[in-house]
Amino acid sequence: MSRFWSPIVHSLTPYVPGEQPRITRLVKLNTNENPYPPSPRVQAAIAAATADTLRLYPDPESTALRDTIAGYYDVQAQQVFVGNGSDEVLALVFQALLQHGAPLLFPDISYSFYPVYCKLYGIDYRTVPLDGDYAIDPAGYQQPCGGIIFPNPNAPTGRLLVREAIESLLQQHPDTVVVVDEAYVDFGGDSMIPLVQQYPNLLVVQTLSKSRSLAGLRVGLAVGSAELIDGLVRVKNSFNSYPLDKLAQAGAQAAFEDEDYFRACRDKVIASREALVAGLTALGFAVLPSAANFVFARHPAHDAATLAARLRERAIIVRHFKQARIDQFLRISIGTEAECQLLLAALTDIFATGVEA
Repeated sequence: MSRFWSPIVHSLTPYVPGEQPRITRLVKLNTNENPYPPSPRVQAAIAAATADTLRLYPDPESTALRDTIAGYYDVQAQQVFVGNGSDEVLALVFQALLQHGAPLLFPDISYSFYPVYCKLYGIDYRTVPLDGDYAIDPAGYQQPCGGIIFPNPNAPTGRLLVREAIESLLQQHPDTVVVVDEAYVDFGGDSMIPLVQQYPNLLVVQTLSKSRSLAGLRVGLAVGSAELIDGLVRVKNSFNSYPLDKLAQAGAQAAFEDEDYFRACRDKVIASREALVAGLTALGFAVLPSAANFVFARHPAHDAATLAARLRERAIIVRHFKQARIDQFLRISIGTEAECQLLLAALTDIFATGVEA
């Protein structure tokens, strides 16, 4: 606490990102990063961009990148917004589109940045409980609100909400912005981007951190009606008119242009996920259906926090949440095939020698 802080700083409980530990020979399965490197074309594009032009400001409109994304998703460039990671894009969404008189709705178990942004920007909100199977319940959103936001697949549960349910929400709230946060959609879902032409109240947010292996580059995007995108641009240009540097723009554009590499890495992650689910199930875990690059699992006979601690002793890091209803789950990012096998072997050894040991 400091007497120099503004009143809002005293009231904030900041988002806590996943740990980035410095442990020798670490098996890092806690922050949903892609286990495979970016496309070689990305690395080549970044290298080519490290020229004399770095002394100049980057294109404030990210024109080439937005044109590439627009072509990829078959929309117009004015329907595309890019920012410094999807977290910055979401921050601008909360400022530009979700500050209304009625409360914002989002799941009670979801991305924990949402309530942080609400408190930061003074937005009233109401959480909607997941159902008994930890899935988003569309019926809970049939109430007056100032906006709706949810990840699809949801995080940290990994469960997917089908297109028909999302369309129903859009139809029930035609005068309300519905934000679908698709950070993990490439691993098992269909993007809602094709619906933006039909529903002007829909905004879809994505990131290149997961399926395109660019968590270290920080590139996020939003696709929606030109009206919604213009609102984001107005706030962006009042806050940071140069959000993406030259290297990020070049690398992100190359990532979208190498579709074969993207599909190959994605398919390997999906295959490893299914193998990991089978292995965890054989060990007695209950695993929620996942359409993401992670699984959410609990063991009926063993405490999740203790399991996480025993794994850490073996230099394997998974994510444990202390939140009510999910404090007995572990969120396990999908690593390489070898990393997933190391995890299963470690769990087998822990169960054999005694979890509490």
